[in-house]
Amino acid sequence: MLLVPGSVNADLLFKVEKLPAPGETVLCPSYEMAPGGKGSNQAAAAARAGAEVVFVGHLGDDGHAAELRRILSETGMNIDDLAISAKPTAIAVIGIDKAGENAIIVASGANLDTGSDQIADERLRPGVTVLCQNEIRPEETFRILERAAARGARTILNLAPAGRIPASTLDALDILIVNEIEARMVAGDETTPLEILARELARRHGLVCIVTLGSAGAMAISADAGWRVGALAVRPVDTTGAGDTFAGVLAAFLDEGLDIPDALHRASVAAALSCEAIGAQSAQPTRSAIDGRLGELAPPVTLRAAARPAP
Repeated sequence: MLLVPGSVNADLLFKVEKLPAPGETVLCPSYEMAPGGKGSNQAAAAARAGAEVVFVGHLGDDGHAAELRRILSETGMNIDDLAISAKPTAIAVIGIDKAGENAIIVASGANLDTGSDQIADERLRPGVTVLCQNEIRPEETFRILERAAARGARTILNLAPAGRIPASTLDALDILIVNEIEARMVAGDETTPLEILARELARRHGLVCIVTLGSAGAMAISADAGWRVGALAVRPVDTTGAGDTFAGVLAAFLDEGLDIPDALHRASVAAALSCEAIGAQSAQPTRSAIDGRLGELAPPVTLRAAARPAP
């Protein structure tokens, strides 16, 4: 079972010719509303990939809440722990240009009420995978992960958006998912080659460090092993939810019992497929879609450990 405490937003999507520069106004003919938030995005991706998912979060008591509940429920996730806040439902304003690149502003609203107290100790047990991100209050995320590790659950953190993280939380992780910017922020290192940096994080904290590399794929590094996978060739329309799809699908297949290379392979395929349509969740692939395209991407290759360059 996959337990996902995290954010849920109403995403307002604006398709524009180009993203605005500071001080610039850009017009477009219309916008769309879709569910978003890294927590619900990852929960939805995992549910579509076949996982049993429980989502823990907050919505406001406002016009967006009922529609978001309906859409999230239709993914197959359990939303019994989606509570009501006095704060408004979180909103994300997302501009998407013709190349599929995006710029995002998030008003956190009700997401700020989601926390560790919503999860009873008995739910954090061996056989449960806890998947977190960094869009609720960071101290609540860290508390959940440390409690989960202490009680024997598998712990996964996608440190997005980037932020500082206590060593005690890193020590509690089984898997850390980061992009290059996030990896360098965690390590406090701007110069070391990325693979070596990831291996040092893995050794120091006893975790698997998975680094997403955009159109170059991803790599997974443990203290004594490593793998790299490419990216499926697609024509991107919207890259907004690719990282969330990757994290959710990876967690789903790990929770099912697949090993790191096999889960990495499927997550990379799913992330690419999610770029083929507009919307963080509406573009997420089903399990059958992932399986149907898996043969188009070569399986992960094993990496040989590289030494840190001499200073």
